[in-house]
Amino acid sequence: MGIYSVRPLIYLAAPLFSRAELTFNLELTDILEKYLDVYLPQRDGGKVVDLVEKGVPVKDAYKSIFERDLEALANAHALIIVLDGRTIDEGAVFELGFAFSTGKHCIGLQTDPRRLLPLGNNPMIECALEKVFSDTSEMNIWAKEFAARAIHSEPMGSGSHCLQQSNPQHF
Repeated sequence: MGIYSVRPLIYLAAPLFSRAELTFNLELTDILEKYLDVYLPQRDGGKVVDLVEKGVPVKDAYKSIFERDLEALANAHALIIVLDGRTIDEGAVFELGFAFSTGKHCIGLQTDPRRLLPLGNNPMIECALEKVFSDTSEMNIWAKEFAARAIHSEPMGSGSHCLQQSNPQHF
């Protein structure tokens, strides 16, 4: 998968530190790649520990990953962020902020009921998202529809779901 593609490119922002996280990210990528191209940072951008093990200085490893991931974000049509965990991964939150500020479609996936705040996720995260799915089957339907609309150059809608209505749109 290259960054430049005919199919819409999705940037998958997610934690990538434990074996469970890495496996879940690969499972999500398999679902999405039925319809879309996916930039998966752990696969396509590299991991600091792997680069350092190969002898790359830490500072250079950080810079390499940062630059590759920003290039992929700039080329992506949309970002899907995994919101699971007691707190949301800080790298993924940075990627969400970058994607939102550059007008990308931003979608959340939260299969985990835990939230840091009693009322839900931080408003700066919640309001950057067009939709938040609670399971992968809904995300799969969205991916298929997103790809079909992109092929036909139909408007795909964008904007925060919490700015459009008073209650967050969870599926």
